[in-house]
Amino acid sequence: MLLDESEGRRAAEIPGLKKTGVIGLLMRAQQEGAIASLRTELDRLRETAGFWIEDSLYHRALTVVGEE
Repeated sequence: MLLDESEGRRAAEIPGLKKTGVIGLLMRAQQEGAIASLRTELDRLRETAGFWIEDSLYHRALTVVGEE
């Protein structure tokens, strides 16, 4: 199941399920070569889809994958 909302994340913690949000999935896709640039995809989410990403998380994700 894919979801990226706080209520859903809390519910997933109850049975001990692993959870990964959209940013985590995109980070993995970049690391596996499925997408060329995490920055491009995150910027596209922000600009065209209205996806809210906290600036500190944005920069931390880019740092982890070597784009910052």
